[in-house]
Amino acid sequence: MTNAAVDPVSGETDGRTIGASRALAWLLVITGAAGLLAAWVITIDKFKLLEDPDFTPGCSLNPVVSCGNIMKSDQASVFGFPNPMLGLVTYAVVIAIGVALLAGARYRRWYWLGLNAGTLFGVGFCTWLMYQSLYEINALCLWCCLAWVGTIVMFWYVTSHNVRSGVVRAPAGLRSFFDEFTWVLPVLHIGIIGMLILTRWWDFWTR
Repeated sequence: MTNAAVDPVSGETDGRTIGASRALAWLLVITGAAGLLAAWVITIDKFKLLEDPDFTPGCSLNPVVSCGNIMKSDQASVFGFPNPMLGLVTYAVVIAIGVALLAGARYRRWYWLGLNAGTLFGVGFCTWLMYQSLYEINALCLWCCLAWVGTIVMFWYVTSHNVRSGVVRAPAGLRSFFDEFTWVLPVLHIGIIGMLILTRWWDFWTR
C-alpha cells in the first residue's frame, strides 16, 4: 500500500507515497464512468432543450420523474452554467485517477486528502440538489440519481481508504470498522435517500 519514491539523481526520497487496492481503483473508474455518463446525457438534453423549448427528454416519464422540469429550473445552473458540465470535468478526473491506480500509481498524502475533499464537496452538492429536487422543484431526474449514487459510493470508499491507510488519522476502532463494514455506510446513505424519495411522493407511487 505504501512506499517512498526515490529521486534517481539525488538519491533522496520524496516522502511517503500511498497506493490503493485494485478494488478501489476499479470502483473509482466505475463510479466515475456512471457519473460521467449521467452528466453527458443531461448535457446533451440541456442543449436540445435550449434549441427547442418544447423538447421532452427521454427520462421525463411522468409528473414526478421529469428531467425536463429539473433542467429548466434555476438550480440546474447554480454556478452560471449547466451543472452537468461540472460533472463532465470532475468525473473524468476521477476516472483518470482510477486508471492511474490500476497502472500502479501512488500519491502523496495531500493528493489523497484533496481527492477526499473533492468527493466530500460532491456529496454536499448532491445533497443540496436532492433537497431542491424533492422539496423545491418537486421533480426527480433518473440520470441525476445515477450521479448521486456514484458520488456517494465514491466518497465513502475514498474516505475508508484514507482512514485505513493512515492518510486521515483516526482511532483504531474506526479503522477496524472501515476494514470490515465500509459497505454499510453507502448502503445506509443511499437507503435514506430512497426512503425520502418514497415518502415524498408516496401517494403517487401507491395509487
